[in-house]
Amino acid sequence: MASSSSLPQTWRYRVFTSFHGPDVRKTLLSHVRKQLSCNGISMFDDQWIERSQTIAPALTQAIRESRISIVVLSKKYASSSWCLDELVEILKCKESMGQIVMTVFYGVDPSHVRNQTRDFGIAFDETCQGKTEEKMRIWRQALTNVGNIAGEHFLNWDNESMMIEKIARDVSNKLNTRISRDFEDMVGIETHLKKLQSLLHLDDEEEAMIVGICGPAGIGKTTIARALHSRFSNSFQLTCFMENVRGSCNSGLDEYGLKMHLQENLLSKILNQNSMKVYHLGAIQERLCDLKVLIVLDDVDDLKKLEALADETRWFGPGSRIIVTTEDQEILEQHGISNTYHVDFPTREEARQIFSRFAFRQSYPPYNFGRLVERVTKLCSSLPLGLRVMGSSLRGKKENEWEVILNRLENSLCQDIERVLKVGYDNLHENDQSLFLHIACFFNLEKDDYVMAMLSDGNLDVRLGLKTLAYKSLIEISTEGVVVMHKLLQQMGSQVVQRQEPWKRQILIDAHEICDVLETDSGSRSVTGICYDTSTIQDEVYIRAGAFKRMRNLRFLSIYKTRFDRKDRVHVPEDMDFPSRLRLLHWVAYPRKCLPHTFCPEYLVELNMPENELEKLWEGPQPLTNLKRMNLNGSKHLKEFPDLSNATNLERLFLDNCESLVEIPCSIGSLHKLECLYMANCLNLQHGPTHCNLASLEVFQLIGSRNLRKIPDLSTNIVSLVVMDTMLEEMPDSFRHWSRLRRLCIFGCEPTLEKLPDFIKYLHRLKELCLQNLRKLASLPELPASLTSLTVASSVLLETVSFSFDSTIEILYFPNCFKLGREARRVITTIALQALLPGSKIPAEFDHRAIGNSLIIRSDFKRFRICVVISRKEKMEKDVPKLLCRIGINDCCVEKLIFGGVPRIETEHMLISSFDLLDKDGWLKQDNEISFEFSATSQNLEIIECGVQIVVDKTD
Repeated sequence: MASSSSLPQTWRYRVFTSFHGPDVRKTLLSHVRKQLSCNGISMFDDQWIERSQTIAPALTQAIRESRISIVVLSKKYASSSWCLDELVEILKCKESMGQIVMTVFYGVDPSHVRNQTRDFGIAFDETCQGKTEEKMRIWRQALTNVGNIAGEHFLNWDNESMMIEKIARDVSNKLNTRISRDFEDMVGIETHLKKLQSLLHLDDEEEAMIVGICGPAGIGKTTIARALHSRFSNSFQLTCFMENVRGSCNSGLDEYGLKMHLQENLLSKILNQNSMKVYHLGAIQERLCDLKVLIVLDDVDDLKKLEALADETRWFGPGSRIIVTTEDQEILEQHGISNTYHVDFPTREEARQIFSRFAFRQSYPPYNFGRLVERVTKLCSSLPLGLRVMGSSLRGKKENEWEVILNRLENSLCQDIERVLKVGYDNLHENDQSLFLHIACFFNLEKDDYVMAMLSDGNLDVRLGLKTLAYKSLIEISTEGVVVMHKLLQQMGSQVVQRQEPWKRQILIDAHEICDVLETDSGSRSVTGICYDTSTIQDEVYIRAGAFKRMRNLRFLSIYKTRFDRKDRVHVPEDMDFPSRLRLLHWVAYPRKCLPHTFCPEYLVELNMPENELEKLWEGPQPLTNLKRMNLNGSKHLKEFPDLSNATNLERLFLDNCESLVEIPCSIGSLHKLECLYMANCLNLQHGPTHCNLASLEVFQLIGSRNLRKIPDLSTNIVSLVVMDTMLEEMPDSFRHWSRLRRLCIFGCEPTLEKLPDFIKYLHRLKELCLQNLRKLASLPELPASLTSLTVASSVLLETVSFSFDSTIEILYFPNCFKLGREARRVITTIALQALLPGSKIPAEFDHRAIGNSLIIRSDFKRFRICVVISRKEKMEKDVPKLLCRIGINDCCVEKLIFGGVPRIETEHMLISSFDLLDKDGWLKQDNEISFEFSATSQNLEIIECGVQIVVDKTD
């Protein structure tokens, strides 16, 4: 902002004016100055600065520090080299710092300014005499640019005073779009406010409007509303931020008294009158119906409260805006509020910035804290409240202290976070609380129909309950119907369970308590679920035969390990009775060879028993009509596959690592709702699954069955097919009819497949194609234009690759494909956003290069492609390092993941990636100094050379 010692220091905003001639100052600017001063806005002009051949340093500083520059272009403006230099400096500030430039065409047409014609052009030509060509070019460009800025044209106004009023109002409005410094450091605030501004329709002053801001606790609704209030309050006659409406209830008041109390609070705040009394419920409309007001009603939890404070828009004057923040979307819908802004979780990069600002008081972590910051953002699942609280609590602590605190917080929620999150849970009906706790302990990230199937036999109205939890932002239901509970809310739910009185607990999750219950037969009828992590106990546990008999309502039994070890601590008696109405049986490493003969799976919705000792499950057909999922992964001793002819609702079947299975029975043909079939490393399988031509089957994985030479016929509805380590000789005849196929992966050690069929180009939905170890594959046919990702690994004879002219391919990986031809390599390095291929020399288009892992460039542009040459020091099969890039921009820094996992490579390879620099914090300026430093998460990966290509769009 421009400064002057004579200006009152209480004025917050200042405007710079560029003009020529005393007539302009007297007839126009003096009136504008007067109008602005009434609004507390100071205006700086250069009348007190002595003129010379070049503009004074004080004037240059004044221009650079101003928020707005007003350029008054008169016929004589271009007769002053001083004014022209001012204009050049103003436009520099507009370009580099986003300064607002307003124009007033005072007795001159904008086209005369743009083209330097008529009287304006004559004056300009006189000023140019004796000046250099470069000087004249800079002035001409500045006049052309300023002439293109829409402004006020004096000749279009019949009344000059009205034009002056509009200029002053426009200046005031533009200054008021600046946010208070209190919110400048809030990551992503500008994005939130921009989206909200489009909902608010602030230009419409004909009617009042109510807008909602909705989202879960801790996501930043209140902060966004405060920033909104700060930015736009000066555009309203009266404003009020009514905080914590949830907590404003006076106990003992009836509904009418509560409404009166709320209206008194609102009117007292907005009219700035303490302890104001109202005597009827029409007081708000009576006082505010003619006034343009901005009111924020924060954290509204009850429809009656909202009706008391803003029942109808006609209560408020034209142009008024009422902002309602809430966790409960249903309240907004019940009130008829259709304009609602749903606050999204920050991106991964924004989450890092939020945390870093609270932990380190800067937008990026110190280099050695990168891994710990990733751990924190994952722990907080990017919830802003969690990131802020965690950042503040860890500030100033050393790395070893971070480790201790994070280990503790991974098992127990911070009190400050829990207090905020638990408010929504406490206000739920007890049935909805029970549903919340069951989701937290058993069903997070499951589909809604699965949750309803699991809980359908209880007293809960699950469909309504899910809707209620979603409305109150305690869960989110995705477009695919997946129920998502935030990790911190899930952790809060676990702590609620542990703090319940023992005799009231429906769910048992404490491992030591569960040990005691199973060993002493002390379970109660109130228990509906057991969630038992056996890796948290040290001693052997011997379950009693009748341990589950008293728990007649037990529906969900989950026995699992969060830390893998081979020690089986849980021992099961042969005659143990399972609960009779079990719906979920999840038991990792079940220790017996067969389920008890009394076991009845009639009510089972999911049977999940990986890594077990089972040789068979049960004898003969069983009532399995409720069964939706069956996971027998790691059943290494399973010889007899169960009869599934009655499992008519089975959707997913997992049979990975069932090494003793010889065949899959024909009963699989009865599974007319089967969507996914996974079979990996069934090493002794002699006959592949027959009757797989099921219209429902969309995902099929057949891996490690080396006795099989042919893929079974599949229906035209197949979406994803993965075939690995088979002696595959050809694709099935049905391949040409797989019109819905989106993903095809073929891997093999020594397959005899020599080519892909040419008609693959007609699979117009295919997005991902992955081929590995096809050692006889010499070329690829033309691929479909729909393909976005192509991986061909260790195909040592591959030379040619074909793409259609309208290809949308983005990812091209060719590790260990050493015979790739020159044209194929040129296409790969030119069109790919990400690529990996053999090579020891960076391509010529990467014109900034350096030996080693770092380089520095200067650039005005934001889009880059990078290339690094990498090499493995050792051939470590399981080592899959990530490649990172630490980017320094004008003393700021950000770390990006460039490549998620570098596979085993036998020689030097080139790795190419693309990214944009997002200017969220004003990092980017003109002529930026940008440093790139590449690193790997493993010392086994060496970076030999690096290069950068600046990508210039047509728009640039």
